[in-house]
Amino acid sequence: MKKTFFYSVFAFVFFTQITFSQVAEDPEIKKMITEIKAENLETTVRKLVSFGTRHTLSDTKSKTKGIGAAQQWVKSEFDKYALESGGRLTAEIDYFEVKADGKRINKDSKLGNVMATLKGTDPTDNRIIIISGHLDSRVSDVMNIKSDAPGANDDASGVAAVLELARVMSKRSFSATIIFVAVVGEEQGLIGARHLAENAKESNWNIMAMLNNDMIGNSLSSGTNLRDNTQIRVFSETIPFLETEDEAKIRKATSRENDSPSRLLARYIKTVTEQYVDQLKVKLVYRNDRFLRGGDHTPFSQNGFTAVRFCEMNENFDHQHQDIRTENGIKYGDLVEFMDFEYLRKNTCSNLATLANLAWSPKAPTSVGIEVKNLSNSSAFFWTAPEGKAPYGYQILMRETASSHWEKTFFVKDTKAEMPYSKDNYFFAIQTVDELGHASLPVFPVPIR
Repeated sequence: MKKTFFYSVFAFVFFTQITFSQVAEDPEIKKMITEIKAENLETTVRKLVSFGTRHTLSDTKSKTKGIGAAQQWVKSEFDKYALESGGRLTAEIDYFEVKADGKRINKDSKLGNVMATLKGTDPTDNRIIIISGHLDSRVSDVMNIKSDAPGANDDASGVAAVLELARVMSKRSFSATIIFVAVVGEEQGLIGARHLAENAKESNWNIMAMLNNDMIGNSLSSGTNLRDNTQIRVFSETIPFLETEDEAKIRKATSRENDSPSRLLARYIKTVTEQYVDQLKVKLVYRNDRFLRGGDHTPFSQNGFTAVRFCEMNENFDHQHQDIRTENGIKYGDLVEFMDFEYLRKNTCSNLATLANLAWSPKAPTSVGIEVKNLSNSSAFFWTAPEGKAPYGYQILMRETASSHWEKTFFVKDTKAEMPYSKDNYFFAIQTVDELGHASLPVFPVPIR
């Protein structure tokens, strides 16, 4: 009887140190979300459409038509936001040379990604977040550089989101650096994104997340005629492209196939979106991109970075990569009239919630491990506090092995914890958190003895 009483008291004292996390909402993030305007997004899309074609190989000399005019206009918008940023935002067109490849680049060309960098305010924080949309457009023939290619949804919607986020967020200060970019060459083979990803790898950038937005402004599908402006798909890779042999061993030993860094990012996006954005759910799609297709996040994944793609729930193939025409009563072409700007607003807000939470978050914990020395029906975790500003505490995320998303969150102040849940039956991850609920990306624990 005494022994039973002792263990009951011990369990009560120990486990009361672990509490369920209370959802904290940052009022500043909620305020920024109210500043994202559907009418601003529509104005930007219409302006981008006005350049006729934005084909990567189109006119670079005209001030009103072609990719060159579009690039200059996007940079001028970034420059306007820079004036209100207190010197934190700077803009440039990152030009680079591309050789003819006999495929989708038929001549040596000078291309350029339009970039705006919102420098982080913490000199000890070298983390970078990249958000992109692609500036170029096309019609049915990918080599047609003359015909009007409005590219309203594909991908003026993504560029409009990037610009609107830069406008709102550049008025604030963040610990980490955010790079807003309108890349070129997506339709010609992800050229601009590959250039940026390879440059980032060569320069040893500490990219904690890359968010690619490609077609996020249409809510009506072709064929099925399904309309849904309450869900956005987020695609994430399973096994990382650059997984090392040691990482593969750990993955196989811990059954981590569904917990790659990109997939942990996708779940993070789902959590903060559904916390901050009304009437929008994140649909986690467990593949790098749509079936046998790709996007501008792919070169980042291929270079070892954590990257995902945002894409509308229902694609409309009558309004993608189509010559503008009417056949059998059906109007084809990627035109403004087919877009849903309230849906685009919500999807932009999803990106904002993600960017702001990450850029304000403490650094992630390091040396995160789960103890496996002894057989037990509980799970014990140990980790090291991150460098820099001390976090308010830590969150332990938990889900059953068959669940796609985290089901429970526990808060602790210490750098160790024991949970009355078996590691045989659950997956876990650890993240740091500050007083306002800004959380780092989760870290999957590795076995320690």
